[in-house]
Amino acid sequence: MANELTQENQQAGQRVDKGIRIFKNPFLESLTHVHPIIPLLLWSPFILFLFYRSLKVYELAWSQFLLIAPIALLVWTFSEYILHRFVFHFPAKSKAAKYFVFLFHGLHHDDPNDGTRLVMPPVPAALFIFLLYQFYALLVPANYLPAFMGWFLIGYLIYDYIHYATHHFPMKSKAARYLKAYHLKHHYSGEASRYGVSSPLWDYLFGTVTGPKKEGY
Repeated sequence: MANELTQENQQAGQRVDKGIRIFKNPFLESLTHVHPIIPLLLWSPFILFLFYRSLKVYELAWSQFLLIAPIALLVWTFSEYILHRFVFHFPAKSKAAKYFVFLFHGLHHDDPNDGTRLVMPPVPAALFIFLLYQFYALLVPANYLPAFMGWFLIGYLIYDYIHYATHHFPMKSKAARYLKAYHLKHHYSGEASRYGVSSPLWDYLFGTVTGPKKEGY
């Protein structure tokens, strides 16, 4: 589906300066592009609000507040892995489902170096964060939830900017070079593998560091 849509766009002259054009409507099309500073500007006030509630409204001790951080960040890496593997790479069968997968992630694989589509646009990001918030509200006690979601969102921002950097920056440190090479193999190895972006942990635990060949290879 993704390849078909890409070919149709290119044949119709829909290739534009900012990458593959998805919507004819200029407003809808603009929603698919985002400057990399936007996630930081969008989510930082919400993170600060959540931290304020955890420390002032729920009166968490600083030791509790800081202890939640590594737990929430670890949970983010797991959530990132699950979403990337099972939602963004969902083996869709229907035309509608294929289009959904293409819009949310297939587009990035068809044009991985489009700098305006390397961080998640606000509309789908808000949708996923809302759903994840509702899900974790069922699991995390209410007095810990604001701190947990604040640190969780920091994990999301780390993921977004690591993803941007792997495609646009040289990544000079040893750890950064490793993450860059790791993620680019997800794009170019021809395998259905390496779903972790901010961490390879869950790929190693679930055996997806390598995988079967993708369709078309």
